[in-house]
Amino acid sequence: MRPEKTDLRREAGQRTRDDLLAAALELLAQRGQEGVTLREITQNAGANVAAVSYHFGSLKALCDVAIEHALERYLDAQIRELDTLAGKGSLSELAGAFARPMMSAMAAGGRDLAVIRTVARVGIDPPQGWERLAGRFEQARRKAVRVLAANLPEISEQELVFRVRCGAGMLNWLALAPIGAELAAEPAERVEAMLIPVVAGAFQGARVGA
Repeated sequence: MRPEKTDLRREAGQRTRDDLLAAALELLAQRGQEGVTLREITQNAGANVAAVSYHFGSLKALCDVAIEHALERYLDAQIRELDTLAGKGSLSELAGAFARPMMSAMAAGGRDLAVIRTVARVGIDPPQGWERLAGRFEQARRKAVRVLAANLPEISEQELVFRVRCGAGMLNWLALAPIGAELAAEPAERVEAMLIPVVAGAFQGARVGA
């Protein structure tokens, strides 16, 4: 086979693989893994069932790759934002860095929003194999806790970790709840102005009777 024909076939195969991943991601964002069917994915991707077996082996493997891709993309974005703080910054700056990947996805819509909704569903109902990305989650959490500790030295590390996890849970819920759709219709500046104080407040916490 001529080299140029081999390259064209390789490119076509990569496009099919990418289209399958995009279709799976969109459906996972809407319904979660239990609500996704092979037929719907292949129809949306304009591919045949054999393509799923060829590129991924099974529907579950395809969904696993799509979920892992979404999580890695989200965590990479969040870690980059947290790295800009270099372990310093106010609670508002931390809240902005922590929530910005979600806020950016809401503003962008499309595949970016599908990624964030997939991450949110996985965060609320983790699938099997979640543990393989535990190190990445821990990396983001450590960076956030470092800034929190500088602002709240009187709070134990255990409680700071709890607050970060609660902040993440709140963002996951927001990405899937009706209010999240309402926020997505707002200008990006308005979303930041509304959301950052709420996340910062969760990080700040309050003592009963204070």
